[in-house]
Amino acid sequence: MSYQVTIRPSGHSFHVQPDETVLVAALREGFSLAYGCRNGACGSCKGKLLEGKVDYGKHSDSALSAAEQASGLALFCVARPLSDIVIECREVGAIKDQQIKILPCRVQTIDHPAPDVAVISLKLPANERLQYLAGQYIEFLLKDGKRRSYSLANAPHDDALLQIHVRHLAGGLFTDHVFGKMKARDILRFEGPHGTFFLREDSEKPMVLLASGTGFAPIRAIVEHALYKGITRPMTLYWGGRRPRDLYLDELARDWAAKHAHFRYVPVVSDALPEDAWNGRTGFVHRAVIEDFADLSGHQVYACGAPVVIEAARRDFCALCALPPEEFYADSFTTEADLAKVK
Repeated sequence: MSYQVTIRPSGHSFHVQPDETVLVAALREGFSLAYGCRNGACGSCKGKLLEGKVDYGKHSDSALSAAEQASGLALFCVARPLSDIVIECREVGAIKDQQIKILPCRVQTIDHPAPDVAVISLKLPANERLQYLAGQYIEFLLKDGKRRSYSLANAPHDDALLQIHVRHLAGGLFTDHVFGKMKARDILRFEGPHGTFFLREDSEKPMVLLASGTGFAPIRAIVEHALYKGITRPMTLYWGGRRPRDLYLDELARDWAAKHAHFRYVPVVSDALPEDAWNGRTGFVHRAVIEDFADLSGHQVYACGAPVVIEAARRDFCALCALPPEEFYADSFTTEADLAKVK
């Protein structure tokens, strides 16, 4: 039987079929809840269960701890109702009318700005266009039925080619293919756009942009979209890597800072070697933010990268810097290893 879900504070309601999660049913019926990975690994869809019962589904402890579950929180991407329920969560109006497509694309170019990073440009068929928001991602559909998610690194106004950034993870099904066999003119298929990580243009608050590794990809799209639109809210980008070479488009970020007075760039390196001759900021990238911003109560944060970085930033910015939890927007780059923790 189906169950009714009522969303607070909006009062919207919809029905969930027996084989559906709360998120799948909400999207099917036109209600856009916040979400990221869609598989219980990142925590972006976390919300409050106010009334009723759910099967909490398989998820990682880092995305939803036992204590959080006991306090009434749930991950709506994996939770299935066991009764009529009332939930409290954010709805995202900007993606309400988006059309999710399955499209073919052709590999146009593959560049390597760092030994373990590939910047891939993809060309859609001449009669197709993907409408998306800067910061969203696409899912590549692999032959074995598996999917791999990658954020789009180009802003929507510059969509002659779609760009993704891929870091090589040894043993990774897709990344081994990218670095071992992929060549120009190869054909891929993807589904998208997905996700609720994008710039909230209705705010005037200063922005802190936090990226680790290839988490720079959607941040690049957001920055270039904001600059194109003439948005002059103060933006400070903190980009972290283990070594300087991990900041593989460092010159681009420095160019933004040189040309735009409201944009500031802070590169942070955690494990520089003597031969790197690094004389910039060191340590964990989110700690650099805390050192510079004792009070984030009037800011928005857009964070993208490894789950451990995102969770640390979410926790510490809210607890130590008074960032309102609803002003922390994140895209957690979950890997096969992260998915293995879902149980």
